[in-house]
Amino acid sequence: MEIFGMMIPLWAIFLIGIIVVVVAWKLIKFALKALLVIVVFFVILMGLDFFNVFGWFQGLLAGIV
Repeated sequence: MEIFGMMIPLWAIFLIGIIVVVVAWKLIKFALKALLVIVVFFVILMGLDFFNVFGWFQGLLAGIV
């Protein structure tokens, strides 16, 4: 196969394609794990807000000062 005036063997193109697929898959896996961590963090925050933990803590701090 000829690209930009240079002959590139077919095995090299397949090797580059496999490397690109592996790197893309690792990037997607990392993005999904990061998204899961962020979603869990916000669910925990919503739960704490639902049980009014932040208001209780703010009242506790106001009572100390």
